[in-house]
This record gives sequence, C-alpha cells and structure tokens, in this order.
Amino acid sequence: MTTATDQPTPPIVCDMTDAPDTTAERVARYQELFARALVGRERTDDGIRFRLRAEPGIEDQATELAALDKACCAFFTFTITRHGNEIWWDTSVPDDDIARAILDEYYNLPDTVNEGTTALFERFDNVGMDVVIADGDTRPATRDELGLD
Repeated sequence: MTTATDQPTPPIVCDMTDAPDTTAERVARYQELFARALVGRERTDDGIRFRLRAEPGIEDQATELAALDKACCAFFTFTITRHGNEIWWDTSVPDDDIARAILDEYYNLPDTVNEGTTALFERFDNVGMDVVIADGDTRPATRDELGLD
C-alpha cells in the first residue's frame, strides 16, 4: 500500500528494538501525563485528539512521548500544537484494519493505562499487531523483553 505521495506505508508493528525506555516506564509516563493534564479527547476526521492543559512542561512531555511512540510504531502520525490554553495531540494512522484497531486502543488509553503493560500488549495481540525485536532477524519480542509478567 502507498500513500498519495507514493511513500510506502510503514509496517503495522511495534518495533521495540531500539527503545530507550521499558514498556513499564512508557506506561508510567502516560499515566502521569493523563493524570496531570488530560482535559478531554475526541475523534477527528483524520484520527483522534488528546486535549491537554497548556501548563509548563506539558507540550514537551507530549512531544517526547510522541517521539518515543513514533520510533517504535512508525505507522503513527503525531501532530502536537498549542491552541489557547490547551495542547492538542492529534494522532492518525494509515487506512489499515490493524492500524485503526491500535488507534482505538490509543484513544482508550486514558481509561486503560492503569491496567498496566501486560493488559496493553494483550490488547495489541488481540487485534493482530506484532511487537517485535530485531537482533539479526526480526522476531516477536518475548514477555521478558517487554517487561511483562
């Protein structure tokens, strides 16, 4: 599949090979961000939007999290912009069944993030998204590598 600009669609996988953090650390960062700054979320024509309070450090925190997620899930497109007293974190994915299911999981993240990493990756698995590690060959990540119990 290609986009209108004739660029190939990135694979719909989560590649944790070069992640600088653990999945537990990433989930903890989302928990903290949502607890501190989430004021709303909505579906948009192109995807979803998290609306965050424009308090000091929130835009940087959202930008860092988006960069971490983009590095492992290249199929996401993130745009973070300031709108008055809010930071809007817009997220979209290619037209792909698995990508749309993962976007739905992302939309639900404020409600599910406290369930932990094991539940999150089980939901990824349930919709068919592979979580991989490349160490010579690309292979499924183990539960230990993901920090799952």
